Amino acid sequence: MIIQTEGLAKRYGRNDALVDLSMEVNAGEVFGFLGPNGAGKTTAVKLLLGLARPSGGRGTVLGAPLGDRAARRGIGYLPELFRYQPWLRAREVLALHASLSGGADRSRAALDKVLDEVGLLDRADDAVGGFSKGMQQRLGLGVALLGSPALVVLDEPTSALDPVGRADVRSIIRRARDAGSTVFLNSHILTEVERVCDRVAIVDRGRVLASGRLEDLLGEPAVRIRATDLAPDAVAGLKRFGRVGADADGWLTIAGTAPAAVPDVVAAIVAAGGRVHAVDPGRATLEDRYFELISRGAPAPPEAGG
Repeated sequence: MIIQTEGLAKRYGRNDALVDLSMEVNAGEVFGFLGPNGAGKTTAVKLLLGLARPSGGRGTVLGAPLGDRAARRGIGYLPELFRYQPWLRAREVLALHASLSGGADRSRAALDKVLDEVGLLDRADDAVGGFSKGMQQRLGLGVALLGSPALVVLDEPTSALDPVGRADVRSIIRRARDAGSTVFLNSHILTEVERVCDRVAIVDRGRVLASGRLEDLLGEPAVRIRATDLAPDAVAGLKRFGRVGADADGWLTIAGTAPAAVPDVVAAIVAAGGRVHAVDPGRATLEDRYFELISRGAPAPPEAGG
């Protein structure tokens, strides 16, 4: 287990920043820590990194208690807000942080390998003061990846980036996972989490509302089809594809239908004399599930596979 917390809490004066945070992060996955601004996400990251002390509860990171100095050598970290000295060159930034880490390889070949991973090798000798926001974000990711850490903690890595920059960051995260790192992604951008994470925890007001694999949180697949001229017995015949529900406006919903079976459903409707006007395959989105949980506000039952 890379991260494990039980009842973790943090109080600042009379304000509870984090309440009863309990979660597990497995090795070799991208874990999304998702919630609105002010939900306690950054506070949780500070506790995991030993930058703040918990007011209650307990936890381990890389098998060691929170704040363990030796364990922190195996963690790469990209904070949400960071700034490098503008006169330093990209390779110099990496060399400085490799030196501070005490364990990362500071050779030119090792630094250039990281720069290549984040798409900045051709800018290795350029001063970072001339870098765009996206380039600085990639450089920050490079710093977090120094030494191939067992755990990479990223705090809002795609905020303020354009779509191209976000796509670049997603690719870098996937490569880090494929290289053996576990990635803890703290974000409030739903689409980014849905595209890159293996498992997620949805948190609000310092509590985990739900956690698990994306497919478990989003529920079973379904297809919605707007069809006309279907006899009742033809509608009943579609039950072989899943549970069938009908709306007054002509939409059929067939729950439990895998995306690969959608063409067969359409063919069956046409063969029964029906006319198909629209097809909406898929399942609930992470956005749907997120707003459902946030509006409800109470923790959901444990998810399968969580």
